[in-house]
Amino acid sequence: MPGKKKNLSTTVSSIPTVSDVKIGIITSEWNEDITFSMRDACTEELLKYGLAPEDITHLLVPGAFELPSAAKMLLSNQKIDAVICIGCVIKGETKHDEYISNAVAAGVMQLSIASGRPVIFGVLTPNDHQQALDRAGGKYGNKGVEAAHTALKMLQLAKEVQQGGKSKIGF
Repeated sequence: MPGKKKNLSTTVSSIPTVSDVKIGIITSEWNEDITFSMRDACTEELLKYGLAPEDITHLLVPGAFELPSAAKMLLSNQKIDAVICIGCVIKGETKHDEYISNAVAAGVMQLSIASGRPVIFGVLTPNDHQQALDRAGGKYGNKGVEAAHTALKMLQLAKEVQQGGKSKIGF
């Protein structure tokens, strides 16, 4: 498809440098060759934009389904400004992947809205293992980098909104 961007990892437009923020990265152990590559790229990118290693909390969960509940635990028990959820749900012979992906996406969104803090959906949903590899450091970049960029941009947005006043959506 002409004009369709597939490697957003190289698109760096106005990524803010940060300080005095704490970010949690929760990584699924399922498909660890994919998820650990994404986690490592995400961490490296956050360090590149000003986070100190001690400002990044890493947690592991068994699978993608557990990402939202671990994010809730982290947000409830530590001073965390944003959470990045990293996982990979590869399509199989049944609809299992659809149920898991939909549940995780809904859980991440609900938690982000309820907490008022960015909770980033860094979950791949490829059709096969090769597509996952292509997006975890392969020909389409590394979606872990994109998740880091998203977290940084959302933290910057939160800062701007907070400094701009107390207006509510729709009013």
